Amino acid sequence: MKSVKEMNMEELAAYVCTALENEGIDTVLSGGCCVELYSHGRYTSDDIDLIDRYNGGHRKIKEIMEKLGFREYSMKRYFVHDDTSFFIEFPRGPLGVEDAPVEKIATRKSETGILKLLTPTDCIKDRLAAYYHWGDTQSLEQAVWVAQANDFDMESIRVWSLNEGMHEKYTIFENNAKEEK
Repeated sequence: MKSVKEMNMEELAAYVCTALENEGIDTVLSGGCCVELYSHGRYTSDDIDLIDRYNGGHRKIKEIMEKLGFREYSMKRYFVHDDTSFFIEFPRGPLGVEDAPVEKIATRKSETGILKLLTPTDCIKDRLAAYYHWGDTQSLEQAVWVAQANDFDMESIRVWSLNEGMHEKYTIFENNAKEEK
């Protein structure tokens, strides 16, 4: 097994996700790291966001992270390790995009473990939520990158977008997502 120092972002996320899973904590990668993986590196992130799907408890997560050589840093949500520049954050669950629950989970296997992550469809919704509600055009661009590089469920995104009251912004996403890569 690789050392933490040798792990790239995906390998480190899989390592932590698997270690937590082995102790009964079900986590799923979300946020910028999903965009990085699904956009094939067009976007990069320094933090690994793992959502505790069933809120297993910060105390137990802290205990497991310390066994892996991480230490808690700032506000009990971030963990750092001396051998990597990546930091790991545990945003509050439950796992969802706005009010919509996430039902399907993708997996990726590496030599360091099994990584559970949002599907491309839910990754796009996650980015579009920031665009829709805060006008974050960088998040729109990230959603487009993920859409252009992956198979996803456009109808699910359309229905969700309409439920969010975002027909006009959805149309902008749809037009951009259809453009050539």
